[in-house]
Amino acid sequence: MKYWLCVVSLYVLCLYGCWSSEVNGQEDFMLLSGPLTKQPLSSSGSGVNDAFDCSDPIPPGSRQYFEYLQSRGVTHFKVPLSWAQLNPTGLPGQSQQAVVTCYQTLLKQLVEVGLQPLVILHGSTIPEVLRLRYGGWESKELVEKFQQYAEFALAHFGALAHSWVTLSDLDDIWHNGQAAGAPLKNILELNRNIYQLYHHRFPDKGERLSIGLRASDVAILSQIKASRTVDFLSVHVEYNCASTSNFAKELKSLQMTSGDLPVLIYKMTMHDCSNSQFQLLGNFLQVLNNNDLKIAGCDMMDMLGKLGMQEPRVSGMTALRNSYPSVWDTIEAQITTGRDVFLNESFPSGFQWATSSESFKVEGGWSEGGKGETIWDRFGHENKVFDNQTADLACDSYHKVDYDVYLLRGLHVNTFQFSISWARIFPSGQRDSQSERGAVYYDKLIDALIESGIQPVVTLYHWDLPQTLQDQGGWTNTSIVEAFKDYADFCFSRFGDRVKTWNTFSSPWVVSHAGYGTGEHPPGVKDYVVASYQVTHNILKSHAEAWHVYNDKYRARQGGKVGIALNSDWAEPMDSSKPEDKAAADRYLQFMLGWFAHPIFVDGDYPATLKTQIDQKRKDCSHSAPAVLPVFTAEESQRIRGTADFFGLNHYTSRLVNNSNGGCTPGPHGVGDFKSHVDSSWSSTASDWIYSTPWGLRKLLNYISTEYVNVTKVPIYITGNGMPTEYSGDTLDDTSRIEYMRSYINEALKAILLDGVNVQRFTVQSLMDGFEGPQGYSERFGLHHVNFDSPDRPRTPKQSAYFYSQIIQKNGFGSNKGGVLKVVEMQPHRRSTALPPSEVPSKSKVVWEKFSHQSKFQRKMYHYGTFPQSFSWGVSSSAYQIEGGWNADGKGPSVWDTFTNKSASIPADANGNVACDSYHRLEEDLYMLRALRVKSYRFSLSWSRIFPDGQRTSLNQKGVDYYNRLIDGLLAYNITPMVTLYHWDLPEALQKLGGWDDVGMIDIFNDFCDFCFATFGDRVKFWMTFNQPHTIAWSGYGLGQIPPNVKTPGTAPYRVAHNLIKAHAKAYHTYDDKYRKSQGGLVSIALNADWFEPKDVNVPREVVAADRALQFQLGWFAHPIFKNGDYPDAMKWQVGNKSELQSLSESRLPSFTEEEKNYIKGTADMFCVNHYTTKIAQHATLRLSPPSYEYDLDLSEAEESDSPTTAISKQRAVAWGLRRLLNWIKEEYGNPEIFITENGVATDSKTTWDDSARMFYYKTYIDEALKASELDGVKVKGYIATSLMDSFEWLNGYKVGFGLHHVDFTNTNRPRTPKYSAHFYYQVIKDNGFPTPDDEKEIYGHFRKDFIWSTATASYQIEGGWRADGKGLSIWDQFAHTPLRVFNDDNGDIACDSYNKVEEDVAILKQLKVTHYRFSISWPRVLPDGTTKYINEAGLNYYHRLVDGLLAANIQPHITLYHWDLPQALQKIGGWENETIIDKYRDYVDLIFSRLGHKVKFWITINEPYNIANVGHGYGAAAPGISFRPGTLPYIVGHNLIKAHAEAWHLYNDKYRAEQKGIISITINSDWSEPRNPYKQEDIDAAKRVIQFYIGWFAHPIFNGDYSNMMKTIIRERSLAAGLSKSRLPEFTPDEIKRIKGTYDYFGFNHYTTVLAFPVEYGGLQHYDADRGAGTIADRTWLDSGSSWLKVSPFGFRRILKFIKEEYGNPAIIITENGMSERGPIDLNDSHRSYYYEKYINQVLKAYLLDDVDIRGYTAWSLMDNLEWATGFSERFGLFYVNHSDPKLPRVAKASVSRYSTIIKCNGFPDPASGPHECLKPEPEGTSVPPTSPYPSDNIVSFLGMTLSADDAETGLYTTFALLIVAMFGTILSSYCLFKAKKRF
Repeated sequence: MKYWLCVVSLYVLCLYGCWSSEVNGQEDFMLLSGPLTKQPLSSSGSGVNDAFDCSDPIPPGSRQYFEYLQSRGVTHFKVPLSWAQLNPTGLPGQSQQAVVTCYQTLLKQLVEVGLQPLVILHGSTIPEVLRLRYGGWESKELVEKFQQYAEFALAHFGALAHSWVTLSDLDDIWHNGQAAGAPLKNILELNRNIYQLYHHRFPDKGERLSIGLRASDVAILSQIKASRTVDFLSVHVEYNCASTSNFAKELKSLQMTSGDLPVLIYKMTMHDCSNSQFQLLGNFLQVLNNNDLKIAGCDMMDMLGKLGMQEPRVSGMTALRNSYPSVWDTIEAQITTGRDVFLNESFPSGFQWATSSESFKVEGGWSEGGKGETIWDRFGHENKVFDNQTADLACDSYHKVDYDVYLLRGLHVNTFQFSISWARIFPSGQRDSQSERGAVYYDKLIDALIESGIQPVVTLYHWDLPQTLQDQGGWTNTSIVEAFKDYADFCFSRFGDRVKTWNTFSSPWVVSHAGYGTGEHPPGVKDYVVASYQVTHNILKSHAEAWHVYNDKYRARQGGKVGIALNSDWAEPMDSSKPEDKAAADRYLQFMLGWFAHPIFVDGDYPATLKTQIDQKRKDCSHSAPAVLPVFTAEESQRIRGTADFFGLNHYTSRLVNNSNGGCTPGPHGVGDFKSHVDSSWSSTASDWIYSTPWGLRKLLNYISTEYVNVTKVPIYITGNGMPTEYSGDTLDDTSRIEYMRSYINEALKAILLDGVNVQRFTVQSLMDGFEGPQGYSERFGLHHVNFDSPDRPRTPKQSAYFYSQIIQKNGFGSNKGGVLKVVEMQPHRRSTALPPSEVPSKSKVVWEKFSHQSKFQRKMYHYGTFPQSFSWGVSSSAYQIEGGWNADGKGPSVWDTFTNKSASIPADANGNVACDSYHRLEEDLYMLRALRVKSYRFSLSWSRIFPDGQRTSLNQKGVDYYNRLIDGLLAYNITPMVTLYHWDLPEALQKLGGWDDVGMIDIFNDFCDFCFATFGDRVKFWMTFNQPHTIAWSGYGLGQIPPNVKTPGTAPYRVAHNLIKAHAKAYHTYDDKYRKSQGGLVSIALNADWFEPKDVNVPREVVAADRALQFQLGWFAHPIFKNGDYPDAMKWQVGNKSELQSLSESRLPSFTEEEKNYIKGTADMFCVNHYTTKIAQHATLRLSPPSYEYDLDLSEAEESDSPTTAISKQRAVAWGLRRLLNWIKEEYGNPEIFITENGVATDSKTTWDDSARMFYYKTYIDEALKASELDGVKVKGYIATSLMDSFEWLNGYKVGFGLHHVDFTNTNRPRTPKYSAHFYYQVIKDNGFPTPDDEKEIYGHFRKDFIWSTATASYQIEGGWRADGKGLSIWDQFAHTPLRVFNDDNGDIACDSYNKVEEDVAILKQLKVTHYRFSISWPRVLPDGTTKYINEAGLNYYHRLVDGLLAANIQPHITLYHWDLPQALQKIGGWENETIIDKYRDYVDLIFSRLGHKVKFWITINEPYNIANVGHGYGAAAPGISFRPGTLPYIVGHNLIKAHAEAWHLYNDKYRAEQKGIISITINSDWSEPRNPYKQEDIDAAKRVIQFYIGWFAHPIFNGDYSNMMKTIIRERSLAAGLSKSRLPEFTPDEIKRIKGTYDYFGFNHYTTVLAFPVEYGGLQHYDADRGAGTIADRTWLDSGSSWLKVSPFGFRRILKFIKEEYGNPAIIITENGMSERGPIDLNDSHRSYYYEKYINQVLKAYLLDDVDIRGYTAWSLMDNLEWATGFSERFGLFYVNHSDPKLPRVAKASVSRYSTIIKCNGFPDPASGPHECLKPEPEGTSVPPTSPYPSDNIVSFLGMTLSADDAETGLYTTFALLIVAMFGTILSSYCLFKAKKRF
């Protein structure tokens, strides 16, 4: 009824309009609708300020809406323009083109459907900028701005509209008190000006301009009438149904007052309309049907609303829902003609650019962190994938979060879509199996994205179902709905605070179709009749439940969106003239897209077409129904409908579809009665289902806009679009992908701008190549190439990545307007007055005095901290090294071009003709810089590219253009350009004129600089005139190694340097005089400097030599520039004297005039230094002939031999030299601001991506710069890493690389791949240094009250008495008495003589305040032949005395029954290899238990079985020294050790425990192992193997039962591969496994250090190391000890303790050894050991308090210095020093005794915040630690048998000397007296 009422109403109004036109003579009657609102298609009753303002795309379905209105009689449509959107700045020429295009598109749509726009010039708000500046309409300036805006609007929209209203809200203005007086006058004057402008511009358009009023504003009509500034009245009237006569009178009054102008009822509001609908309409028409009124038109929308007549219009829109035919017809009409036209426009502001990945395709780590198996894991492991490939490692993204986010920064995307692996979060699919490590991975990824300014979009399910759920039926089981809901709930709660966009599912059609229909995907179910439809049913319900969970629990707090990403092809009719093909195409879409979209976006149920088709098939195929479609209940439908906040679309291709009888065949084609085809003209891809048909995307977007989102108005996100390429051939130059992307993205743009489809995101699939399902790695979708042949899985940008980044940068395809580039303003530091010349040696020698006496421990101590916030982080390059294009676009040849194209001295005849091809690959370089997030980029200008012959007259504009693009590109990403004007590549034409040996070069260079300052200086604020002038002068003109290859070492270098200094000064003054004021930049010079350390800092002339080396290298240039304008005296003196000795009339070193000195000094605004290495300088008298700069130095240089070598000879990585150099510069040159402008390390070209050496270099060198900055007050302002990428390395060619990025110089594309070091450097930049990591932060707290504090020794190491009292020989007696076995031929014959010093040992234990003492019993001391045939009571008595002494001192004995000293007699019969030893060992321990057990409550069966088995019987480095059967013997020995331990445990347990009540276990030792590269699965696996082959070898059988599966599998497989019949690892019987498992009362654990592991392939070798397959190194930052294998790495202690807890069932742990060694000079102030104990024990405390590890005790190794096995007495672990030069072997406390005893007293680490703790109060003075020097002692000397500091020894010497003098005088006096007395008698 309402529909017909609407039709009748509009029909009557139309008749009235026609009649009115005839009567009043008007051109036509305006029946108004509109405007569109921000909630489109619901315009009635909306205020103008709610009007659509083009801030978003045109609402989808708008055209259909307009067509509907036009078909119902509407003639005009209101279009308010938004001044604020069109011209937000109010400035002419700064309009938003996208908004202009939007309005033009809207107006065109209206005109095309037959509606006339009524345009309102100002229907919104004044731009905020103008309002704040000018206020309101009282401002003349605002009026003027509006008039400019009006001119702009008429120019752009005038041709599209015939009717205009200037101000629709004028009435609001004065009703709000805005327009009294002057404002009204201004507005009326403004309206008059616009009126005149309009009619002048459009004289033929008739009377069509008005201004908006209220009917009540009769007062101002007279002014309008008088000025004649409107063609008709546009009024907002109030219509009261109770008084129609008043309404008519009001209209008549308006008309008369205005001079009889026609009235347009622009807006009408109705009141008190309770009449019947027909009467209301009749009354209103009666008013209009008044011959006295001139009504131009009316807005009927409010009245129709009152009549209830809106429903027909909405119904009309709903009727369009089954829209395929109409959409196809409409789109085909408007697209076909312009389908291939490219749209060069931009996307709307704020458009989201994204790329994507999916968990199972990229993550790898298939079993890492407790992840459960997925259906894709099972699928791959069942060899169902191409070439039997699996996703086990994939791209290794699980370990490479930083690598992936690096790529995203390089791309410059603002959004990244990835999926979560359900099985990584819930391994079994259920919440009760939650894996925290899985969740932490996603936390890390999300946080990294947000830190990089990238919004995460998370897909909850992308096909990788937990296999456990599949085993229960998977998606066919309805219980999965609840499981998915629970999983989604967890994800929302865990990640939702940071993730604001969620896809519940991605491409669920593929799951239903390929997973459960065709079976092509896992789980491989082939059931398209029932399972496929049931899966869709459950997925839809799962989606809805997840949406409701978010909506009900999280939306209000988190404010995110939840949608679904549906995949769909576009379906094109095979024959568009056939309705049946159109219908078939519609069915294709409904069976693919509608299957999921219709329930969610339309009505909660499947599409009618789908249901009808299936029902018909069931009727036609009664005996074999091809499909069973489940039915939703009404409640389910209601719950599903509307459960999406956006429409996610995955689209790749299109199909031609024709009608076909599918018969009774299951599947969409059969049930849907259609066939799909491809056109042979369509471009194919590597996939047989993807063909490039970009126009299909636009059609599909229009279809979705009309079919699914025209009512809900949710936006469309393109969540996946891309194409695969082949895995072979040129994988990087993917032009086909570029064309695909270009076309598809442009079609999306057309849909937005031309069709008004609300698309807000475009996602390119995918970020990188990955595991593509059944195709494995044979198809590549990535923007980045992944090398799946390399375990590093390096990612390299393809050309498509660079193309996409350019689209993102331009936000589409419009011209890059650039905008205003942000230039960092530099603040020049005022140059201080000239500094005095340096002395000889310089006063800067204080640096050597300060630092050279540091101990290695102090020198290497790592410093944590950060640089100032303003610190500048950068990377560098230089023109010749990277640009290539050596003769491109008019570039002239440089000296390096000439040299490299003629010389054969460079490896492989390399040259820089192409180099990195940066001249043609600017975007690729910018990509790297964006990814690194550097603040600055240092590069050089190629002089011959700008001036080909070196002179301004040869200017090459194309070269200038290149640098302009580079500079602008840098500034666009807020990267400061740091420009070097000259980096060695002199134009060849200038070299022919003499080069730098000619003074004329000074002016020529100045002219080049002048041009560069003028051309680039508006954007470049940091200039360096020269790079390393020392290299130019010496290597180029002295050694002749580099161009121009002049070999005149005695004179030319000095002349050239002279000219370079003057050229620099002149360029500086040019900038200072001409450009500094306007440009505000800084100018300096980049000088190179090694650090020189004296050979012996205590020898003055060596210090002078080191200082001279610095003056000749750095001071040569720095002294004139930074000090007094002249060379350093050291240099002048040295060269002058040498010249005179050479009989020359004058010095070979030129001199400056006073004028030149004044001109040169102070010509640098900051100090720029390049530094790479440190040398050792030693004074030498060098030859006089021939004259040479090198011989002038009179010194020799040597490498610092303790430091790592690099790929360049004599360039070792000596990090500590940088700190000293920076301090020297500070002291020498008046504390200038310093920029480190080059620092880096070369690696061999074979080192591609995994450059851990470079990472360590930066980690150490940057830390030294940090020390200089934070600790020493050096003004370090910036750091430049050398270099951005591998490049042409001068004389080394491409043999070495310095780059953070690897460049493949064999590939014409010169692909750039980030190295490990690039990711490390990014982290340093992000952290602005090295903030203290959690591992290094100290924790405060205490251990349990009964905590065991102990120290330890071992019998052979301390007892001595090797043949005393009947002791038998041990294997260590035999080993130590064998030549070349023990260092320095040391042995344990006497050792510390503890056998005779029980009382002294107990005394020092008391001094240490330990509660326990761990020592071992010497088996041959008790049983000389190893058996109980003879018991040596004397030996036993020693242990009785020791135990009794300990108990008397209240110290509990903790006895190790076997600590490596096997009776030699037993070794003769096979030792631990002979299984009979188990019984003999059992007999031995039985004796000990029986004799000592009543007094001893703590036992260890065997100490470190690993060392016994592998070191003693594999490497042969310990007794018994066997190494000839490394593949079998260690495992046999280990096997017997485990069984022997078990027998001892059972013996104690069964026979003694009840009575003696002690505890017994074994002590196992192990390092902790970390991967060398933590981003690399291969290294992570190696680290795991190290652990399992170390601690696991023995712990696994004892604590878990049997050897670990890893050990068993690896050794078995390697044994069989070598042709053996069985594994070399012995097997335990089931009974043995049972007997061994659980034979512990605690976990005895020895730990010292951590290693970094990496894989090593040993081929077919059969031994322990080959089985382990891993090598180990140490981090260079870890402090050294006296043992090469022991590096101070406390963090590993906590980690391995936590590992023991998790791996072995949380046993009680007693740490039975931990300590640090030293070697070299004796120093009682062992601060390094105190440091070690503090750090390591604190990590134990963390494990106890934070990780809940059950730690019961700690044992320091060792009580005293002793025989450290094969290293003899050279390595000392003791808390007490044992003086072996004194026969009494006294024990002297070291400083660490005090520190350890304090920790014991405090039972941990009291919190200083709680005030002084009782345990920290000093003890009464006693005989604790003797006074020692507070500094480590290079200053410790031996004086009269005492170890004293040098000062104390000096005092002692003087005192002794004085006493001798006194004694001498006393003797003389006594003798004299005696003599006198004798005489008297």
